[in-house]
Amino acid sequence: MTDIDHRPRRSCLYMPASNARALEKAKTLSADTIIFDLEDAVAPEAKSEARAQACAAVTSGDYGPRELVVRINGMDTEWFADDLQQVCASGAAAILVPKIRSAADIVTLTERMAKANAENTTRLWAMIEMPLAVLNIGEIAAQAERGRLSAFVMGFNDLAKEMRAEQDRALFTPAMAQTVMAARAHGMAVLDSVYNDFKDPEGLEAECRQGRKYGFDGKTLIHPSQIAIANRIFAPGGDQIAEARAIVAAFADPANTGKGVITVDGKMTEILHLRQAEQTLAFAEMIATRDSG
Repeated sequence: MTDIDHRPRRSCLYMPASNARALEKAKTLSADTIIFDLEDAVAPEAKSEARAQACAAVTSGDYGPRELVVRINGMDTEWFADDLQQVCASGAAAILVPKIRSAADIVTLTERMAKANAENTTRLWAMIEMPLAVLNIGEIAAQAERGRLSAFVMGFNDLAKEMRAEQDRALFTPAMAQTVMAARAHGMAVLDSVYNDFKDPEGLEAECRQGRKYGFDGKTLIHPSQIAIANRIFAPGGDQIAEARAIVAAFADPANTGKGVITVDGKMTEILHLRQAEQTLAFAEMIATRDSG
């Protein structure tokens, strides 16, 4: 099993790579991750220019601590080969590939990234937006052992279209649970799908809270106005941080040396809770560092 990457991905904002003004604005936004989009947000005649602008943005060094990811066009499109080759050369943190269907897709992508001389630090992210991807999710996640695949990104707009279904989030709850479990079983990050109505902050907040409850690391977003809500909800709260500190302090007490189970604030607390508490505090520290950068 690979080690889970715990860096903050509370807010992962799609930005159309064909829009130079949007790319410039992204330098000032508080999103943890910027996803330069070459796929859905870019018209066919603008694909080449968008690719060049995304790669230039990645190599510019102008985006501070933000994680930079590029969503390329699908493997069955005319733009895929050039997208993959040039984005691999850019040194992006990850390449997000849409329309993944099977573990064989991940094998192919992993091999092609190696042939393109992608840096070892460049990861592969997979969009989970096809019915076959959901049905094959365990086998796909197992490909994380090959070293490139590191994150799943839910895509419910396309999944609804492929299912010929209406946009009803309740319909996707089995897929959400299965994807989160598969990701965690193989040390992967996993991100919730977008919320389409950027003028409805209450609806976004409700989805973020549900997503966090399901175990998602963060939310993919379509508008800068959504960033603050995602950042707040997917960060540890004050009560959670205080509880984590109390657990760490209790286990550090010499009176509890060597104990596997202790009582903290009237609750039975085990070593696994200590590990969770340490993870919470480390995550909160990374967020504080990120937000002050």
